[in-house]
Amino acid sequence: MAAEILKIGTNRVRIDPERTSDVESAISREEIRRLIKDKAIMKVPEKGISRARARIIHAKKITGKRRGQGSRSGKEGARTPAKEVWIKRVRAQRKKLRELRDKHIINDTVYRNLYIMTKSGSFRSVADLDRYIEAHSLRRKR
Repeated sequence: MAAEILKIGTNRVRIDPERTSDVESAISREEIRRLIKDKAIMKVPEKGISRARARIIHAKKITGKRRGQGSRSGKEGARTPAKEVWIKRVRAQRKKLRELRDKHIINDTVYRNLYIMTKSGSFRSVADLDRYIEAHSLRRKR
């Protein structure tokens, strides 16, 4: 009845060992409410789950610890989405193309063609883009 009044589970009701006779003689809800008020019947506080360890681990992961081969589960594609990988790669290639154009290493027409090729996913990396430029001798002649 005390658990019902306190709106908690039966395991969270604590009865004062020195006042057990009073609690045993209590029949009505009124008497139990009075015993709760007199602290003969008490609510046991809820147990929480400490986040202290989780915070420490998270801080370590931010600094690059605990991210080795043994800590990984799931393929690379699951850990970093394919779209994110694509965005990083394309942005790097476009940055490289801009640099080459601004330094007058390639002309605007070549820049535009390579830009479209980058967009279509022709190059695996910036190095691959450089190799393509060298192989097709697209650099400006001085």
